[in-house]
Amino acid sequence: MIRIATAVLAIAGACFAMNAALAVSADDVKWINQCVKDNRSLASHEVVLKYCTCMVNKMDESETQSVTQWEKKHVAERKACDKEAGWK
Repeated sequence: MIRIATAVLAIAGACFAMNAALAVSADDVKWINQCVKDNRSLASHEVVLKYCTCMVNKMDESETQSVTQWEKKHVAERKACDKEAGWK
């Protein structure tokens, strides 16, 4: 429960930092947390969180694939989120 609350606060902070007004559902938090877990060793936590939040926001609400699966078929979206998050 604390982990989810922390993730929601972190996502809200990331959204504020990106000047975006976004609604974050419990399902979004689940996908973002999984994405962060999948990518945690690839960049700083802040960059990964921004990237994952961006990707989840680009995905359709009815999407059943993980971010890791989805990004493989959506290269333009991945590149846009790489840039937005400052991924190097």
